[in-house]
Amino acid sequence: MSVEAEKAEARSSLKDTVRVIIHALILALLVRVFLFQPFNIPSGSMIPTLLIGDYLFVSKYSYGYSKYSFPFGLNLFNGRIWAKGPDRGDVIVFKLPRDNETDYIKRVIGLPGDEIQMIHGVLNINGKPVPKVKIDDFVTTDASGRERHMARYQETLPNGVSYPVLDLVDDGFGDNTEVYKVPEGHFFMMGDNRDNSTDSRFLSEVGFVPFENLVGKAQIIFFSIDEESSFWQVWDWPKSVRWSRIFHVVH
Repeated sequence: MSVEAEKAEARSSLKDTVRVIIHALILALLVRVFLFQPFNIPSGSMIPTLLIGDYLFVSKYSYGYSKYSFPFGLNLFNGRIWAKGPDRGDVIVFKLPRDNETDYIKRVIGLPGDEIQMIHGVLNINGKPVPKVKIDDFVTTDASGRERHMARYQETLPNGVSYPVLDLVDDGFGDNTEVYKVPEGHFFMMGDNRDNSTDSRFLSEVGFVPFENLVGKAQIIFFSIDEESSFWQVWDWPKSVRWSRIFHVVH
């Protein structure tokens, strides 16, 4: 093969490689925008369901699309298209209504028209207490190896969705509230770590969440690492990665 032919073949091979990379990037962008977006958990408001250091995929298509489904909140249309309302108990990423920019993740507790109230730490929906049963403690270990035990309960919503919640303080700040009437087109969100969650109970901080602000439904944890560790410290992964949480479906 002549030198010129070798150069032409090399140029053709480079073009093919660049074309494959561009196609892969476009496909990844389309998946992120329309199907699944990765999020990481930076706070403990959803413990024990989600831990600090969990990385999860959120399905963007679950409730249809709004301007908050797209990067930078591109205002392509009003409201939602292909809209489908969430079910009570779904774990959802949404844009904080106060600024429409900050991502929050909580559980849907109240649907439009519901009346929600906390009475001595017991969730009440439309005047009826939600069953709350004591189960085994949630146990964490700090950097020095000391264990901390936290009271854990199993809560079951009227539609049968059941999940664990933590109750760290008896009659804590958010354990006794007024009755919240959820407006049409809005949802009432709460964290599973009831005494350590800024959520819809606090109207000036979160309040009722508009349907338009929903980003997507939490689906599966694809990576999890101890909160004291860093994602990029791959040499620590054998001991810092929570292997048992990988591919754990979010309920």
